[in-house]
Parts: sequence; structure tokens; C-alpha cells
Amino acid sequence: MTQAPDWTRLPDLACRAVGGSVVWANDELFAERENLIRKPEPEYQTYTFGHKGQVYDGWETRRRREPGEDRAIVRLGLPGVIKGVVIDTAFFKGNYPPFASVEATAAKGYPSPEELTDWETVLPKSPLGGDRKHYFEVSARRRYTHVRLTIYPDGGVARLRVFGDPVADPELIVPDALDLAALENGASITGCSDMFYGSPGNLIAPGQATVMGEGWETARRRDDGNDWVEVELAAPGVIRLAELDTSHFKGNAPGWASIRARDARTGAEFDVLPRTRLQPDTRHRFRVEQDAEATHARLDIYPDGGMARLRLFGGLTTDGLRVITQRYLDLA
Repeated sequence: MTQAPDWTRLPDLACRAVGGSVVWANDELFAERENLIRKPEPEYQTYTFGHKGQVYDGWETRRRREPGEDRAIVRLGLPGVIKGVVIDTAFFKGNYPPFASVEATAAKGYPSPEELTDWETVLPKSPLGGDRKHYFEVSARRRYTHVRLTIYPDGGVARLRVFGDPVADPELIVPDALDLAALENGASITGCSDMFYGSPGNLIAPGQATVMGEGWETARRRDDGNDWVEVELAAPGVIRLAELDTSHFKGNAPGWASIRARDARTGAEFDVLPRTRLQPDTRHRFRVEQDAEATHARLDIYPDGGMARLRLFGGLTTDGLRVITQRYLDLA
């Protein structure tokens, strides 16, 4: 498959940018395991030799002289349901592994790599080629916290992407105070007008954006319209505080923005934030006086531009807490 499937538009649950970590590998002599989950696409520079050979932007093990295979364990930054994995062997041409498999497990708390058990196969041993992306759809339908990549027998992998839907642990949710629009709490993007320069999913990602490229940015408009993005909240709730962050957007921040919420169960709509002027490179925070319940929120920016993060702080309704709890239990 050469064209990326639709599930690659979902969040990368393993990415370092959302808190993922490569917690163990049995070998990384030629290239560090941490490269596996870096967000940027792999790069290659000719004649960049270190003490152990060409420096690769990926994970590479030594040549095996005995039977066996090499493995790396990744703790997902966003535990959730895996819909597909991408194994990218970019620039590994004569040193890629001919086969790979992926297993996953669900663990409570913060176990060490040695304590992880009950691995389930989500991708059976599959053939790989050199210097290309391999797309594998995953049919498992439960919540996982860790994945284990096995390569046969050795070699190099540039990136491992684990795409899926985050599922929050209700035990770690404070129902009266949480970001209803946070990816890690179960919110998702349901639509947007444009994502020419940056994915709208970045708006609801964990943490602060460190550069402009980690936000959502649209193309320059040459008409009388405006750009927008819609978020399905983690669960039904009441929005109390809205944060619109234009950090790093200095010459291309929107001039104004507004937020409108709706309750998909009743069809009711209401303003969370009327059209309000924004400043470049600024975290804006606005109190919300409405007490209405919402399941979705739409951010409109005028006329176009970029934004680093959107936060909608508030509280879950009784039904909202039930939704998050049942989602977790159904996938445990």
C-alpha cells in the first residue's frame, strides 16, 4: 500500500510529543531506540559517520550471529484502542529487517518493562521491505497501554507509528475539573475547514506547543469566509473556561475567534465565546457564564491563520461521567 489509509488521521498514541516513551530494547548498538517515536519524519544525511558507522535517524541493532530476534517496548503516551500501525524503514536499504510483528498489553499503574505480561498479538509476523512505509490495519478492539515491536532477525526501523483512539482511565478523571476538549480525555476532531499547514488534532494534544508547526494552521483565505474546526467533547459536560492559545503564531494568528457549543442529544446550541479579538503569540483565557450542557464545540477563526491549542475546561455531567466510565469498561 502506497497511499496512507484513513486511520492514519487518528492520533499517534505512541508519539513522543504526546508522552510516549521507548522504555526498553534488547539492543541499540547502531542507532538509539528513542528515535522510533520521534514526531518528525526520518531524515538522512550522507557521510555522517560516528564511531559505530553511519548515523541513522531510527532504531538499529547489530548483525545477529546466532538465532533470535530483536525487540523494543513502547509505553503509549495516550493509552487507547489501536486501529493501525505504521512500520517505516526509511533510508534502511541494506540493513532493514525482513519481518516484524507487534504485540500489545494493558497494564495498571507504572510497571517496569520486566513486569509487563499478557502480551497479545495485534500484528502477526509480516514481511517488510527497505526504505518504505508499511501500513498494517489492526483489528483488536480493546484498550492498550504498551506495545512491543519485534524485528526478525535484526536491522533498522526508522519510525513506529501507533494510530488509534485514546481512552481515558476514569479513575484518573476529576469529574468537576477537566479539559473537556483534551485528546487524552477522549475528545476528538470531527471536522474542519482547512488544515493546509497543520493538523487540527494538534489543537487538543497534550502539553504546550513548542514551535508553530505543532499547532493548527490554515492556508491564507482570498474570499469572504472564515476557517473553523469542530471538537466532540470527551463526554457531555458544562464548559466553564475557554483557553485559546496563539503561542508562536506571530504574523499569522487569527484576528478574531468565537466558540459555539451544541448538545447533540437535544439539538440545542449556544455561544461559549462571542467573536473576540485575539493577539499574536498569546494564551487567552475567558470565563464562560453559560451553564448549558454540551457534547460538541465549534471554534471559528476570522478570517484564517493558526492556533497552538484549544482548551475547554469544565465539569462532566452525571451522564458524562457514565459515558467515560462505560467506554473504559467496554474496552478493558
